[in-house]
Amino acid sequence: MITADQVKILRRKTNLSIMECKRALEAADGNIEKAVENLQKSGKEIADKKSERKTNCGIIEAYVHNNGKIGVLLELACETDFVALNEEFRQLAHNLAMHIAAMNPEADNLGRQPYIKDPNKTVEDLITEAAAKLGEKIQIRNFVRYEI
Repeated sequence: MITADQVKILRRKTNLSIMECKRALEAADGNIEKAVENLQKSGKEIADKKSERKTNCGIIEAYVHNNGKIGVLLELACETDFVALNEEFRQLAHNLAMHIAAMNPEADNLGRQPYIKDPNKTVEDLITEAAAKLGEKIQIRNFVRYEI
């Protein structure tokens, strides 16, 4: 029997819906860590299925570090305006721009970098989780980092 507390814990860890968390816990026989692993795997599978889709919408995120000496313009693409206007998508864009400001990555290795707010995840993992949650393909199309 899955308890409400187990669902709450998994929901805090994954930000997924109550029903998705409950199903994942049921499949993992109540083991929260196993449910997290299964959700991560299924998120990657969902993202892989969406990889052929077109990303014709998105937003431009501008981030300027508080010292005024580093700035980033990021183009984060998605499939629909509905997702582009979603607050979680906008927060993802902001977090990615902050990461780029802090880490000064090369475009080809950005996805493999450990994410600054959670080194246990890569930037690619962060995008994959968002794609699974929002139900659309998400990709960084372009970014520029400026520094004085």
